[in-house]
Amino acid sequence: MAYVVTEPCINCKYTHCASVCPVDAFREGPNFLVIDPFECIDCDACVPECPVEAIYPDDEVPLEWEHYIDLNDQLSEQWIDHHITETSEPMAEADKWADKEDKEELLQEEWG
Repeated sequence: MAYVVTEPCINCKYTHCASVCPVDAFREGPNFLVIDPFECIDCDACVPECPVEAIYPDDEVPLEWEHYIDLNDQLSEQWIDHHITETSEPMAEADKWADKEDKEELLQEEWG
């Protein structure tokens, strides 16, 4: 089992979760974080650090977000050179986006 970052993270990118990861499993995209399922050791340290409740064990991801399991796997490979291990500033309007729903179309997979 690995942990999975889901839709609430889009356009927020709070990074407290990445800073507590003991194995550096987080990867950073332009407006989203993912967890590399092959690096994750299922320690649960990241879950309580996420203020938007975007992180779930892969067997508990809500049905509407199950495709994020594959997306985390895919994007962790794509963003392999974008390890994130420290807390940084969230996105400029993260607080505005924190409670928004249906943000998947805003996910940016490519670095500019």
